[in-house]
Amino acid sequence: MQKLFFSIFIFSLTFAQNSVVRQFSKAFADVAEKAKPAVVTIITDKVVSLNQFDDFGYFFFQPNMPRQREYKTNALGSGVIVDARKGYILTNNHVVDDMDGIRVKLIDKREYDAVIIGTDPKTDLAVLQIEADNLKDIKLGNSDGIRVGEWVMAVGSPFSENLSHTVTTGIISALGRSNIMNAQSYEDFIQTDAAINPGNSGGALLNMDGELIGINTAIATGGYEKSNRGVGFAIPSNMSERIMSDLIDKGYVTRAWLGVYIQEIDSEIAEAFDIDTRNGALITDVVEDSPAENAGIQEGDVIVAFNGKTIANPANLKNVVSLTAPESKNKVRLVRDGKTKVMDVVLKELPDSPQEFATKKTNSKKSFGLELRKINKSIKDKYDIDGDDVLVVTGIDTNGEAYAEGIREGDVIKNVGTRRVKTVKEFNRLIEKARKKGTVLLLVKKPSGGSRFFTLKFN
Repeated sequence: MQKLFFSIFIFSLTFAQNSVVRQFSKAFADVAEKAKPAVVTIITDKVVSLNQFDDFGYFFFQPNMPRQREYKTNALGSGVIVDARKGYILTNNHVVDDMDGIRVKLIDKREYDAVIIGTDPKTDLAVLQIEADNLKDIKLGNSDGIRVGEWVMAVGSPFSENLSHTVTTGIISALGRSNIMNAQSYEDFIQTDAAINPGNSGGALLNMDGELIGINTAIATGGYEKSNRGVGFAIPSNMSERIMSDLIDKGYVTRAWLGVYIQEIDSEIAEAFDIDTRNGALITDVVEDSPAENAGIQEGDVIVAFNGKTIANPANLKNVVSLTAPESKNKVRLVRDGKTKVMDVVLKELPDSPQEFATKKTNSKKSFGLELRKINKSIKDKYDIDGDDVLVVTGIDTNGEAYAEGIREGDVIKNVGTRRVKTVKEFNRLIEKARKKGTVLLLVKKPSGGSRFFTLKFN
């Protein structure tokens, strides 16, 4: 009787296991079947002119032959139809960048010429459009809801046109990867071990509901090899959707700007700033008249959350801010001197040349050769200053008017004329107001404790 019971138990267990495997296998097959018609192969043409003398050497050059010859080169990539009615296709910028011709090949072998609706090199995304009937598209999923360890499927055309619509599976092995391509890019990659190879760029990364959660973009090659080494990266669908919307509506991407310089938080910084986390972004400088300065954000602040989203690192903050609508009001949670503060920040649109803008604004702080900073913990410790609402001279031009009159680094600026000043913005506004008079009075407190007025002349 016991043997019979045991045999029945083993049979039931085996049957249940086989049933689960069949269901699991069917789920993958269903996702692939639904997705493949919406994934396309992108074939690009580039006409290259070669100089025979330069490229092949003197002995191959014949005077009666033309010195220039044109060669047509082909490249391969993938794309995802995201709007069947309008024919919009999402792919990578590097797949279509600087190409002379773009053709899209569907799974049913139909081919169409494609036009570029818009490109965004900073996220490596591009939107194409074709005119075709009976297209299938893929629904965009919520990439913010995915977790490490979830099963995913990649679909694309690795290596050659003959291998189009190849399906590979794996798991999400990491989230929020950055500094994969270059420091100027906006990167928040999904990392996966689903096989992604050259030609897969622009293809689909799908969850088990068949939704598009990423655009396959890059692989870790481990050196000179161009093939996959087990790690691939995809642009999250939420970022892709935001970029795609701007490219379709405007032809370019609108990004928001906070106006800060930021760096990573290590153990030493965490200890110095009395914070118990290594997450967040440390503010090392604030651009004058930026959204950050207008909101009261200071050097030494650590931004730990933006609109309720935890900030993991500077790259994360950069992405979150850039994808937020300009002129929107946002809640920023930060740590200052060991205490948590929440501030309202109204973002502005990113300037065309933010680096030049930041440099220009920083230099404008140096009225009379003075560089001023609102006090924070690090400045207070450096110059041994008491008080919280003061401006400190943190840099001075030895050839400037202020230095000649006796103002030095570490001095505290208390007043401009008879007006108390607490921010750099206030200081600059009062300085400009006094410019018409030709001179201005500054009340300066010295480290020794005494205060006196200094008369400075405008050039």
